[in-house]
Amino acid sequence: MTKTPQTITRRTAIALAGSTLAMPWVARAQGAYPNRTITFVCAFSPGSGADTLVRYFADRVQKVAGQTIIVENRPGAAGNVSAEFVARARPDGYTIYPHAASSTAANMHLFRRPPIDVAKDLQMAAKINRQAFMIVVPASSPINSIKDLTDHLRPLGDKASYASAATSGKVMAETYKVLANLKTEEVNYRDAGESLNDMLSGQVAFGAHDPVFCLSQASQGRLKILATAAGERLKAIPQVPTMTEQGYPMDQLAWWGVFVPSQTPRPIVDTINGWFKQVLETDETREFLGRFGGDVAIGTPDEAQAMLLRTIDQWKEFVLVAKLPQQ
Repeated sequence: MTKTPQTITRRTAIALAGSTLAMPWVARAQGAYPNRTITFVCAFSPGSGADTLVRYFADRVQKVAGQTIIVENRPGAAGNVSAEFVARARPDGYTIYPHAASSTAANMHLFRRPPIDVAKDLQMAAKINRQAFMIVVPASSPINSIKDLTDHLRPLGDKASYASAATSGKVMAETYKVLANLKTEEVNYRDAGESLNDMLSGQVAFGAHDPVFCLSQASQGRLKILATAAGERLKAIPQVPTMTEQGYPMDQLAWWGVFVPSQTPRPIVDTINGWFKQVLETDETREFLGRFGGDVAIGTPDEAQAMLLRTIDQWKEFVLVAKLPQQ
């Protein structure tokens, strides 16, 4: 029996409908990518160090991509809120998460029940930079080194406290406490900026914060940087000493990368990688990241993913050394 055009059309439609149901993102991503507004998710509130970096790249990448990019701030749970949001988003390239890969990896070990498995639920699309968290005190403080800070804190026992906001800062400070045999208590803030007045007034003895916040406050004469957590001095800030060279060995180099949901198609991941590569290769971006203590890092999605897996293992050890209980 000869098949009529009507029969063929109906069967073809059924087959196409089945394939669309199997890959729901296909039906929603008609046309060339990108063809609508993209969202960059930020793990901290507006005005924070993380927000400064995310908004810089949103502005520069949209010029390369040819589409509007908006920033959506989703703070909470040391970045877990934003990471889970991105992991559950449609894997279509329209939800992108520039964030500290080191902090995201560390959260796998700091939380008893992390909301996602970072290695399985997120995919790295690109690297951004290498940076290190810092220990800071008020610029007016007589404390000028980590030794000075230790001598000040030890007799105070648990009556002294420090400020943290991001996971990397907490791990840095707690590692320092173990190495220096201190009992200083942590006070956690939603972002580094919220701790500034308490640091300046002396309510907390020091802060362990991100380099964007620390360097901007130091340049304005409010804070003094005592050390970074990197194993060696960074090219962007060669004048800032490390904890290691001051007698407290640690090599907790942090880095930023670009996350997308794990099922994002590889052609879209490669496109995103290309956008960031173009932005990172400019002198403007190198200078921008350098002002905030970061060395540019460029790599393929596979290189970034492999680095993430190594970082998850490394930060497991850092959390153990810092003797941090799971939350």
